[in-house]
Formats: sequence, C-alpha cells, structure tokens
Amino acid sequence: MTSTSLQPQGALLVGSVNYDDAEKTMRTAAGTLGGRLRRIPDGEVGKRFHWIMFQPDVLGETDGIERVGDERIPFGAGLDARPLRIADGTDAAAIELPPLGYAAAAIESYEIFRRLRESGEIEPGVRFQVSLPTPVAVVSSFFTGDDRAAIEPVYADALLGELDEILAAVPHEDLAIQWDVASELGIIERASGYGRPMEAWWEGDPFDGLVTRLAALVDAVPIGVEVGVHLCYGDAGERHFIEPADAGTLVRYANAVIAASARPLTWLHLPVPIDRDDEAYFAPLAGLAPVAELYLGLVHSEDGAEGAQHRIAAASRFAPAFGVATECGIGRAPAGTTEGILETHAAVSSGW
Repeated sequence: MTSTSLQPQGALLVGSVNYDDAEKTMRTAAGTLGGRLRRIPDGEVGKRFHWIMFQPDVLGETDGIERVGDERIPFGAGLDARPLRIADGTDAAAIELPPLGYAAAAIESYEIFRRLRESGEIEPGVRFQVSLPTPVAVVSSFFTGDDRAAIEPVYADALLGELDEILAAVPHEDLAIQWDVASELGIIERASGYGRPMEAWWEGDPFDGLVTRLAALVDAVPIGVEVGVHLCYGDAGERHFIEPADAGTLVRYANAVIAASARPLTWLHLPVPIDRDDEAYFAPLAGLAPVAELYLGLVHSEDGAEGAQHRIAAASRFAPAFGVATECGIGRAPAGTTEGILETHAAVSSGW
C-alpha cells in the first residue's frame, strides 16, 4: 500500500450500510466510491442489521438450548434479545446447531454482486466482502458462566461450517472474508460491556487465548481468498464499551495475531474515535507490523471531511500509508446520513 501525500489511498466499507437491500447498497457504494474500493459488502441487510443480535433467535430454537427468562426482550425489528443457556442435563458436545444464517445471506447477495459486475456497475477485480463475527462475540454476549466454555467449540464449528459453505459457493478469486472483532477488545481492556464485565472463560492469559482464537480464524480462510480483520470497541447506541487511551492495545493485539497466523492478512482496520486527532492516539501505529492494506476508521458523520482531515494529518505522522473507513459499520447511522458518509470517504481518499 503506497501513498505519496497526506491523502489516503483507498476506502473500506466496514460492513453494515443503512439501506434496506443489498442491491441498493452495492450499487450506491460502487457509484460513489468507484475505484477506491477493492471489495464491496452487501450492507448486512435484513436480520443482520444489528450485527449478532439475531443469533439468539437462531440458537434459541435448538434442542438443548433455552432462552433465559419468560418474557421477550424486544430488540430492533422483531428480535428477542433474551440470553441463552444450555438446558439442564444436556451434553453440549452433542448439540446440533441449525444454519446460522451467514452462508445463506452471503450466497444470495453474491448473485446480486455478480449481476451488477456483469452489467458494469461494479468494476472488474472488485471482490465480494463477507463479514463474519467471531465465536467469542456470540458466546460472550449471550451465554454466561460454565456454559461459555461448553458451547464455544460447538458454535465455532458451526460458524466454520458457514464459512465452508461460502467458500464452496463463491469463487475464491471473487471473495473477501472479514472477521469482526469487538468483544475481544473489551476482554483485553477489562471493560464493562453493556452492563457486565467482559471476561475470558478459559485458563491462562486471556490475551494469549484471544490471539490463538483469532489467528485460527484468519488461517481458516484459504490462500486465494482475501482475509481482513476489523477491530472495534463496540457500537451499541453509537457508543464504545470503553474509550481507548490510544491505539496501543489495537496495535499490540494486531501484531500478535499477525505473528501467530500462518497466512498473511490482506487488510487490517483500526478504529479512531471522533475526538482523537492528537498525536498521542496515533503514536503506537509506528510500531504496527507490516500489513498489505491498513484502514483507519477516522470518517465520522458528525464532522465530515473537515474532521477526517484533522485525523488524517495526525495519523500520517506515524502511519506512512493507509486508507480510510468509519469506526464501525454505518448500518445504524442516523437515517439520511449514509450518502454523506460515503461522500466523505470519497472526499478524503484517492483511488487505487
């Protein structure tokens, strides 16, 4: 990734986009950002709008898994946010999870992507981006106590099965997989995530366990398919579960995962809070391990191109080359702001 000025090269759409359907998402992204995008997501439309919040409804229908509480906890458009537990007397290893929904959505959206590319609306060489959560995210968010250790391998196998379905259905030269990594940062930072401490459930150093888990997910994506990692500090109600002191934890975790992975990352995304255009936040980037593409999530709807330029200037002192992105997906951005956010990406970056 090269750059000859303070203007970043390239843009990344982190995942969710606040449109109702995948076709509008991909058509608008391609039309607005054109040659700045090396990959395009489907916007995580439908039940994926609130990231992993539809997974309890999927898992809660499984034999051996129960919802906690008798009353629904409404969330978003018809979702039930009640947590989950393994039923008494159930051998977790014998639980057979249903399809999680990620493969079916990706396969359906890829056909739209392919059609738009054939019609010339998406440029040749652009890949179809599929964003997937980590097992740590789902297990830590919806299970508690000893159930976490018991259900983690079951859910991880099911998620990797979804990945295998995607790999079988989408040509590898068209595909890019992004692992969305948020809960891991909360565990490392010992944050209070949405009302309760974010803690590891395995023996040993939590950091080492998180590195091993994410490196295994990176390596599950075969060479020939692009793989990226989106690090995040949460986005519930457009708020982080903790405000990072600087980019140090992000760099430490990214470096460890890069070193532990057998295959190289295609891209890495790091968030930048809106109020951080100071050198102190970006200084740790000087120690970031080399990665083919680095994207900094410094685009914010509240201050547009002007604010992004301030953050770009500060980041450029420590990262010689990077592209731009938002901190997290923009699927839950205020209504009517999506076009402006996409236009800001275009205003502060150049094409490839």
